[in-house]
This record gives sequence, structure tokens and C-alpha cells, in this order.
Amino acid sequence: MTRARSLLRNALILSLLAIFMVSGCSRFRGEKTDVDEGIPVEELYEKGHASMRYGNWNSAAQTFRRLVAQYPYGPYTEQALIETAYAQYKMGNNEEAISSIDRFLRTYPTHRNTAYMYYLRGLVNSNRDTVFLQRVWALDASRRDLATPNQAYADFRIVAERFSNSRYAGEARERMAELRNMFARHEVETALYYLRRGAWVGAAKRATYTLETYPESAFQNDAVAVLAESYTQLGNDALAADARRVLELNAPDHPWLRGDWPDYPWAVRKLNPFAGEKSPLQRD
Repeated sequence: MTRARSLLRNALILSLLAIFMVSGCSRFRGEKTDVDEGIPVEELYEKGHASMRYGNWNSAAQTFRRLVAQYPYGPYTEQALIETAYAQYKMGNNEEAISSIDRFLRTYPTHRNTAYMYYLRGLVNSNRDTVFLQRVWALDASRRDLATPNQAYADFRIVAERFSNSRYAGEARERMAELRNMFARHEVETALYYLRRGAWVGAAKRATYTLETYPESAFQNDAVAVLAESYTQLGNDALAADARRVLELNAPDHPWLRGDWPDYPWAVRKLNPFAGEKSPLQRD
């Protein structure tokens, strides 16, 4: 019995020593879960801002997230949420940026920077789901799904109308004009698709919709040219002549008037996936 107690006691001592050594080594190694834990809010904010000045967006976002978690209320927290969304936008983390912006707008609907957050959301939505394809494949955004650009347009419209006196209203209107041109081009591209396949009525309807919905867009003369071509093919000489007169008045140099439009790309080009998409609207 004595020997058994001695063995048990020795085993217990060894176990305690092992635990002590492990915990002691951890302390000596200086292990810490978060280097920003316990730092005053002013220092945390300045650290995040310094990262942004040097373009270290990931480090800035991490620091601002720590600030919000550690100090959930106050002016530094409000600004940290704004900076987090901007850093995520600059990194191309569009989904995270939208989430941060929506959180801010829900939490501070009457904040003095609300106009800026709607404007920033418009910028994010303008790039959302298109950045990779534009950079790698050089595809035209007007020829893809326009759900997020439409959301961007709605965001910019809020800034332009609800916050018309803000410093971002003018830029929002410019962005809206650019997006309207994209939407108009999308409609004309569709009309050209119908033209190429002999769907003259469908082409005319798309062109008419473009002129009615996006007046004074950069592609209004192309829409008129589509009308002229469609009515010519349909044998409606009166409407074709009207469209020609409008085109001669507003765009006398339009290639349709010379019989050079639409000039579709060479079919073999489609066999090269790296060539990008060309359309009759891409004129040199």
C-alpha cells in the first residue's frame, strides 16, 4: 500500500509540473490573442487611419473591426464603420463592403455621413460582379446582367434627390448619366441582335424603348439608325424616311447613312475566347 501511495503521489507531482511548465512557457513566449486588445479608442483609430494612408486596406479594416468590437458606441465607432466599408471597397471585397454599409445605414439612418454611405454603396454596386470579367476578359458591362448597376443607379439617385445639397450630389448625377448610357447601350445591343437575325419588329421595339426611356443618351443616334434599318427591311417607307431625316439632322456622319452600319464582327473572331466581345457600336 505504501509503494502504491508513493507512485500515485509521484504521478500527481509530475502532472502538476507538466501543467506548470506548459503555462509558464506560454507566458514566456508572450502569446497574446490580439495585439490591439486594451488599446485606447483614440490610438486604435489612429492606427487604422495610418494603415489607410499607406494603402494597407486589409490591416486598416482589421483594426477598425477591433475598435468597433471593443468600443461599440461613440463617434470613433461611427467613423470606424465608415472607414471599414471604404477599406473593403478598396480591397474589392464588395459583398463585405455592402454588408458594412447596410449595417451603418440601419444603425445611423440620420447620420451626417448618410449621403456619403449611399454614394459609396453606389460605387460598390457599380463594380460588383463585373470587376473580374472586365479586367481579365475585357467584356463590356452593358452586355451582361445589369442587376447590380441598376442598384447602383438607385443608390446614386437617392444621393442626388434626397441629399441634393450634399457634396456628393453632383458626382452622383454624373454617375447616373454614365449608367444611363450603359443601359441605353444594352438596349441597342439587344436591338442589333434582333437585326442580325432578321427580327425587324423586335429590333424596332427595342430601339423605340431606348429612345423613350433613355433620351439624350450617347447611343440615341444608333437607336434611330436601328429604326431606320428595321423600317427599311419591313418595307415601311414612310417611317424609314422619318428615321433617316432625324439621323441626317442629328448625326449626319453616322455610318448607317453611308450603308456601312451595322458592321458586324468577323464570325471567326468568336472562336478566340481571349478576343473579347465586339459589337457594331465599337467604332474607331
